[in-house]
Parts: sequence; structure tokens; C-alpha cells
Amino acid sequence: MKGEITSYFDVAQVTLWMFWIFFAGLILYLLRENKREGYPLESDRSAHVTVQGFPAIPAAKTYILPHGGTQSAPRKESDSRPLKAEPVAAWPGAPLVPTGNPMLVGVGPGSWTERADQPDLTAGGKERIVPLRADGSYHLETRDPDPRGMQVIGADGLVGGTVVDVWVDRSEALIRYLEVAVAGATKDAEGKPLEPKRVLLPMTFSRIDSSSRRVNVKSILADQFTAVPTLRSPLRVTRREEDRICAYYGAGTLYATPARAEPLI
Repeated sequence: MKGEITSYFDVAQVTLWMFWIFFAGLILYLLRENKREGYPLESDRSAHVTVQGFPAIPAAKTYILPHGGTQSAPRKESDSRPLKAEPVAAWPGAPLVPTGNPMLVGVGPGSWTERADQPDLTAGGKERIVPLRADGSYHLETRDPDPRGMQVIGADGLVGGTVVDVWVDRSEALIRYLEVAVAGATKDAEGKPLEPKRVLLPMTFSRIDSSSRRVNVKSILADQFTAVPTLRSPLRVTRREEDRICAYYGAGTLYATPARAEPLI
């Protein structure tokens, strides 16, 4: 033994092992950070059981929000809304079926979270999603079809309403929603004209047929447009309202008709 060190170590192999150790630590770190939202899970067996898996939930971290305020994650809170669904069997993990109107109870594809009841903002602090009538600096590309004035056709082939405006995303410069005047009664019992109910239709749930000037919607039926959650303000949409609106159309993919909830053979 002469005291040499490098003669007994392969530098390339040591470097490789250091990389594997670093990579394993990175994976562990990312798995923990992934559990800042949605954990711990709720157990069907007991409310005292903590379901978090491996690795454990990380310690709380406080984030500074871009437009003021802070938010900690993970945070000790739970959804206090009553679950309007019941299991189909007594064993843990049994599928849930809605107990009320499946389009509105907030379960399955129609589930939604209670996000902040404030509008999403751009980096400059302006409301991110607005109708074209609220911002004259935005317009539709002339080479694309203008959906305003087009009839909205439900999954049953009937007219659910008419597109009256387009809501754009100022940050992404694209269309987020179509504003629909719902088809229905135009006069009250005394013969006075009624203002038609207006609802938002997510662009991702619509298909524009420019040749026939129609907007086709496969997720819900024509008469179900009347129950789409409405906005408190005609010129802005909050994050919570967005979730509820999208959840309604999502619920329609499974619950719009009884046949959709049945298995395919």
C-alpha cells in the first residue's frame, strides 16, 4: 500500500453513482411537492385514517401571490359541502351515484372546487377573461368564422340558444367562452318582453360549423341550457363561476341522458 487514492477509484463510476443519488433525491422531492394539493386523501373506512402514501406530505410553505396576499400549501382545510352521492355497495371504494340532479350536484365529471370567487387576472392586474363588448382593442380574425348570431344546437339536434358575444382570454389571446342567449319565452304573462337568459358556453365544448352557421354542442341537450350556472356580473367571470360552468357541461357527458350513464356492450 502506497497511499494512492485515484488508483482505487474509478472517477467515471463515482460520477455516475453521484448522478443516480442526485436523480433519486430529485424524484423524491418532486413526489413530495406534488402532494401540496389534494392530500391527505379521505378514507372510506375511518375519518381518523390519514391516506398520504410514500413519501409523506411536505411541510407547509407560504407563497406570495402576484397581485397581493399569500397562500400556504398544504393547508389544513376540507370541503365542507355535503356529498350529494351515495355508494352503490357497502364495500370501501364502491362507485358513487348522484342523489340529486346529477348535472348540478358536483360529483363525477361534474365535480368542481370552490376556488376564489374573484376573476382571474393578467400579469398587469386586469381581468383576464372579458367579453368583446368590454374591450374594443380585441377583435375576431376576419378569416375565421364569427360565431355571433349562430344558433347553438344541443345533442338532441334542437336549438338551445343563439350566440350573442364572445369572451376572450387577454393573456392567451384566444376565445374561452361563447355567450349564449337561451331560447325560451320572450314575453311574460302580461305580454311584456323578457330579457333572455344568458349563459357561457366553453369553447372546448363547442364545434363551429361555418357552412351551416351553427354551433354544435354534444355534451348537453337543448333544454338543459336553461340550467347552466349564471354570472353575477354581465361583464366578468370569477374562477369559481368558471369551475361551476365547465363542471355543468362536463356532467352532461355522462348524465345528460340516462343512456349515457349505462355501460357499453
